[in-house]
Amino acid sequence: MSRIASAFENKKAFIAFLTCGDPDLSTTAACVRAAVENGASLIELGIPFSDPTAEGTVIQGANLRALTGGVTTDKIFDMVRELRKDVSVPMVFMTYANVVFSYGAERFISTCREIGMDGLILPDLPYEEKEEFLPLCHTYGVDLISLIAPTSENRIAMIAKEAEGFLYIVSSLGVTGMRSEIKTNLQSIVEVVRQNTEIPCAIGFGISTPEQAAKMAGISDGAIVGSAIVKIIEKYGREAAPYVGEYVREMTAGLS
Repeated sequence: MSRIASAFENKKAFIAFLTCGDPDLSTTAACVRAAVENGASLIELGIPFSDPTAEGTVIQGANLRALTGGVTTDKIFDMVRELRKDVSVPMVFMTYANVVFSYGAERFISTCREIGMDGLILPDLPYEEKEEFLPLCHTYGVDLISLIAPTSENRIAMIAKEAEGFLYIVSSLGVTGMRSEIKTNLQSIVEVVRQNTEIPCAIGFGISTPEQAAKMAGISDGAIVGSAIVKIIEKYGREAAPYVGEYVREMTAGLS
């Protein structure tokens, strides 16, 4: 069983997203540990990019703060090496294709393997172009995680059939950010996914309350929360870790 699959075994997964280096990497590491100690079953680490097209204002701001603070891909890799000394839950990177290209795709993906990363999410990589990275991901045993958006309609079955790790279902159109309600018919998307793959699926974009997380995990295999966590870090800065831990504990308490 892959480490990612173990995050969903016999339970609903809570997936916590953090932007690496906001406000600095030692805070990121402390927040990852706090999230894991309080029930996060998978960690999604955002590698900052200057033009994060999938992100709303909260995560855009985090990207900007991290880049201004001098974070680099190599420094993030070093942070993960340290985290892996005591953090065993699966971890995946979320970044943009350009970050991987400019680093060198093989060098990037082979380093993911070496430092213990389990998967890679590239929201700007169209499904039809994933062959640019997929063979390297297979060579180094890193899952290339696919996204399914409400606009994917006729492609859901096709994407699901070839899915690896877990499927990231985008709850609503637009960018990341907290939403008061999620109106997409996610049930029908999940049904098509279930008919085409055994791979677990988790829903993200817009989830910020325990009620929303429980509802989304009720439909799928887990809930992904990003902006709400990043907002806590924006508010408390270097003192954020205990507040992130408390928030994750509240969010996971409602997941059955």
